[in-house]
Amino acid sequence: MINIGEVLLNLWESSGFAYIFANFSGGGWQNLVMIIIACVLLYLGIVKQFEPLLMVGIAFGCLLTNLPLGGLYNQELWTNFMTEGHANYHSYGTILREGGLLDFFYIGVKTSIYPCLIFMGVGAMTDFGPLLSNPKSLLLGAAAQLGVFAAFFGAVALNLISPELGFTGPEAASIGIIGGADGPTAIFLTSKLAPHLLGAIAVAAYSYMALIPLIQPPFMKLLTTPEQRKIKMVQTRTVSKTEKIIFPILVTIFVALLLPDTAALIGCLMFGNLAKETGVTDRLSDTMQNALMNIVTILLSTSVGATMVGSTFLTASTLKIVVLGVVAFGLSTAGGLVGGNIMCKLTGKKVNPLIGSAGVSAVPMAARVSNMVGQKNNPSNFLLMHAMGPNVAGVIGSAIAAGFLLSVFG
Repeated sequence: MINIGEVLLNLWESSGFAYIFANFSGGGWQNLVMIIIACVLLYLGIVKQFEPLLMVGIAFGCLLTNLPLGGLYNQELWTNFMTEGHANYHSYGTILREGGLLDFFYIGVKTSIYPCLIFMGVGAMTDFGPLLSNPKSLLLGAAAQLGVFAAFFGAVALNLISPELGFTGPEAASIGIIGGADGPTAIFLTSKLAPHLLGAIAVAAYSYMALIPLIQPPFMKLLTTPEQRKIKMVQTRTVSKTEKIIFPILVTIFVALLLPDTAALIGCLMFGNLAKETGVTDRLSDTMQNALMNIVTILLSTSVGATMVGSTFLTASTLKIVVLGVVAFGLSTAGGLVGGNIMCKLTGKKVNPLIGSAGVSAVPMAARVSNMVGQKNNPSNFLLMHAMGPNVAGVIGSAIAAGFLLSVFG
């Protein structure tokens, strides 16, 4: 005869509730805190609309991985992954045999498949026409990478002061790339150099991207004068279809030969753009922009959120990453604005320096903010298309910066 009391007791003892209470001091409290953090991130994504397409998935992945005993993500399987000589050496075969659902998803992050496919979709949605019509805006995209290297050196400097305060070279490189305001690139680089920091860096990167309308305007007002912000720029020339087709091919060849480590990112970005511009692969372009982009976003966001395990996320390093990340983002904005100021003077005030802030690669949000601030100072000022040049240049710049850092530390 079934003993209902015994059944209920076994049900309780095998539940996650019992695990949390029984192991509260040993790690159960971390599960509770991370569940609360996941709910806060869900609020930010759903109610405040902070990059909701990614933030909601990251938050839900965080929630799933911190519900104990579900076995969806097993951090221990990824510790010292593919590093021979360790007692807990694992391979993808081990992951497929012993892993959970989110472990399978995470393989796409570990192998860099998801960031590259995201870049393919971004390329299919990007118009490089504004950049081609005003090639000097490429310099503004380069200037806006200042924060990447400033944050990198800052993280390394902390390590020189005290190893306990700072980060290793690969970790510093992963933190610095937050300044590029490019989520897929940050995930791509971090998954290779510092996968244990992936959750914190991804959340920081996408949070700051969502906060661009709040972060950038103070820098714009600080580093430009009211007169400069009122400058109206002339209409750029029309770019031919031939130019738009040749551009992604040439960029792929040049960048991949210069920095082979960034060939995957740049190659996928430019392939997506080529599919858009040829006019004969509309079905491929449509798939990249919609179905493929949506599917990969789901897999990428949930698997990145799964890495937000309490034992690695609830550390002092996470707080330092958040601080260094906002410094990187601010300095990248400042670098672009300084470049805009220089270009404004060299061209006899024909360039509005506000477009320099769009040199970070958050497309098209940064360009919209440049346009918004310009119109506040001069309602007849329309800077959006001019700002799109530095904006798409920033996408290329952040990928090149990541390739450089990967070649140094990879």
